[in-house]
This record gives sequence, structure tokens and C-alpha cells, in this order.
Amino acid sequence: MSRIVKIILIVAAVLLVGGVAAGLIYHHQSSIVKVATGKVLRQDLTSVVSGTGQIKPKTYVNIGATSFGRITHLYVKEGDHVHQGDILARVESVQPEATVDAQQANIASSRTDIASYAAAENTAQANIAEAKADLEQKKLDFDRAQELYKDQLIAKQDFDAKKAAFDMSNATLNQRVAALAQAQAQTASQRAHLDQAMASQRANFDALDKTISRAPFDGLVTNVPVREGETVVVGIQNAEGSTLMTLADMSVITAEVKVDETDIVNMALGQPADVTVDALPGRIFKGHVTEVGDQALLRTTGIATSQSTTGTEEAKDFKVVVTLDQLPGEDLNDLRPGLSTTARITVAHKPQVVIIPIQALVQRDPALEQLYSDNKGKPSAAQLSDEATANPTPKVVQGVYVLATVDGTLRPTFVPVTTGITGATDIEVLSGVNAGDEIVTGRYQILRNLKSGIQVKRDNSPVVTTDTDTSS
Repeated sequence: MSRIVKIILIVAAVLLVGGVAAGLIYHHQSSIVKVATGKVLRQDLTSVVSGTGQIKPKTYVNIGATSFGRITHLYVKEGDHVHQGDILARVESVQPEATVDAQQANIASSRTDIASYAAAENTAQANIAEAKADLEQKKLDFDRAQELYKDQLIAKQDFDAKKAAFDMSNATLNQRVAALAQAQAQTASQRAHLDQAMASQRANFDALDKTISRAPFDGLVTNVPVREGETVVVGIQNAEGSTLMTLADMSVITAEVKVDETDIVNMALGQPADVTVDALPGRIFKGHVTEVGDQALLRTTGIATSQSTTGTEEAKDFKVVVTLDQLPGEDLNDLRPGLSTTARITVAHKPQVVIIPIQALVQRDPALEQLYSDNKGKPSAAQLSDEATANPTPKVVQGVYVLATVDGTLRPTFVPVTTGITGATDIEVLSGVNAGDEIVTGRYQILRNLKSGIQVKRDNSPVVTTDTDTSS
């Protein structure tokens, strides 16, 4: 065998041995689980609950028709600002005006009659005064006649004449007193008729006033579903043909949002909120919670569960009202009722707490995890069977995998933890781990099947999303 052939054979053998060694090393490395890791941190944590809904005024009212008839004037349009007492619309008022005019004539006639009866009272009082004077004269004549007749100085005929004249004068006075009482009764009756006519006139004025719609408060006209010339009727609220317009008091503006049922237990009055409006990008309005609903609403229909007649189980929401704060220099005039809005409500804030990423939390059986840890992630089938027999109903708790170097290799150990408030991506840990500990944070496919004690290696490279992943 020539020297060249020997050299070739030696090189080939070296390459073969190197390839086998590289293959063994690669196979060993590929069998090690790659995990994403992170540190347990200590920092401020804010828990925020989001809800979507719409802008609503705290006070709004549907201005309904209070009189039947055709609309003759509409003085406002949608978007107009009005003040309390401003005239908004008029309905035809021919009949109410005619009724008012006719009643006004009746009132004038009654007042004339009262004046006539008052004059009659004055006449009756004058007649009484005259009758009293005549009666006094007749009484004097009668008294003298009695004295003379007693002394036999006048005839019986003259005495009877004086007595008759006195009786006649007395009767006349009584008659005129009765006439005065009658005149006074007629006057009182006519005054009562006048009061009745005045009361009827107030009702007539009220009916006439109902043909005019006025603003009950300062506000914004948000809806005018009618036009001049249309006929409106007096009906129930929101019935077609009975609503003239909607007026909103925009001095106090709220965002009425729906919050998921899992978050409503954390809501409380006074919690601060940041409100954004889709129509006004980039602007954040400050507010606070002023109402937390106690009635669950079906997400698909918005109907309260107490009013629903179906028994279907579905996701539910609760109504939460956030009142916007009028900050100095801030203009809320751009807000309109019905604008879509999102409220981010701060339900809790804790400074310098121990936090971990939410995705690091897993649910495991501590006893089974201890078995895996004692056997470096590879318990035998018999050990697993014995564990299943000893614990037929495993107790599952939440925890994280803490990384530690064991015999020169990196291995995870399941550690139960108790948690507190939840932030957007992190969660507070009350016990179990300390700031600075290294834990497994992903990826999800790895965490789902990860066991304590197996050998792992760090792989914190960014996740590459493929087109297949995106489409799925």
C-alpha cells in the first residue's frame, strides 16, 4: 500500500470519527429543551380594566308633543345649543287661541255684570237710608199721635192713620234691606262665576301654552326626527309621532361602558379612568367611576338577565358609568352623544411589588412535580404508577418554574406561588419567589409540557412568525 493511500485512509478515519462525535454532540444538544427565561422583578404595578361603550350626557330628555296638531315652526336643528326657556317648536294653535278669546269675552262680561250688581247694591243701600229716615219721621208722628189720642185730642181715625203710616214705613225698610241682601248675593254669585271663568281661562292658557315647546334646561339638541308641516300626537314616550326632539345637558358628560363579568368585582366608585374616543384620536379625557351596575347584561343583546326569557348560557357584561372631569383649559364641546369610546379604569396600584410575566404561570400537581425533580425529569413508569395510586385526585396549584444549576446543568423546579393584582402583562406575586430569581417564561408550547428536573437551556431569541402561523 502506497503512502498516499495510507494518508487518505487516515484522513477518512479521522473525519468519520469527527462526524460521529459531532452527531452525538448534536443529538445530545437537540434533546435539551429550549426555554425562554426572565427575571423576577420588583417595580410598580397598575391593574387596569378596559370597557367599551359610548359617550352619553348625564341628563337628557325627549321633548314630547303635548298638543295634537301640525308643526308650524321648528326653531332649532340638530347640533344647536339652547338655553333654558328658549322656544324650540310651535304646533298649530287656532282652536286653543279661539277658546282663550271666547273665555276672555266671558270674563269681560262677568266683570260688567259684577259692576252692575255693585251699582245695584249702592242703590239698595241709598234706598235703605231713605227708608230709615222716613221710618224715623213716621215714628215721631206716631209717638205724638199716641200722646194726643191718649189725651182725647185727636180722633181715632187720625191715630189709626199715623199708626198705619208707621207700619208701612217699617215694612218698606225691611223690604229695602232684603233688596240689598239680594243684590249682594247676586254680586257674590257673579264673582264666583268670574272666579270659575278665570280658572277655566288658566286651563285654556295651559292648553295654548302646550302648543309651544320650550327648553327645560341649557343643552344640546341631539336629535330632531320631525319636520315642519308634520302632524304630531300626544302619546307615550318615544312613540312615533310624539317625540319632537332630544335635548342633552352636556354640562356633565359620561362614558357608559360595558365591563366583563370577570372584572366587575374589582370595580368601585371613585376609581380614576382614562377615556379615549374613536372620533378624537390622540386625546385622553380624565374621569372617575360614578356608577357600577349590579345587573348582568347579555353580551349579544344587551338585555338584563332578569328580563331575558331564554336560558342560554353566554358571556355577560356589567354597565359602568365614568363621569368625565372638566379639567382647566380642556374643551369638551367636541364630544357628542353616541360617540364610541373606550375607558381604561385603574382598579389598583401598588408601588415596588414583586412581579412576574403572566404567561409564566402554570397549573401543576406539586407532588408529581417533586417526583420529576427527584428523578431529574425522568421517573420510571412504576414510580408514576405508584404516585397515581397514592394521589388518585391530584391537587393542582398555580406556580412557576424556577431555574437553577444542578450538577453543571440548568434544570427547572416547580414552585407554588400566591398572586395579587394583575397588570396588562404582569402579575403580582405575594409569596413563592423573590426578586432576582430566574424563571421560565415560555414558550407556551414548552410550558404546557414542561416538567421539573429535566435539562433545559436558555433560548431568548425573538419568535419568528411564519406565514402559516399568521394565517392560522
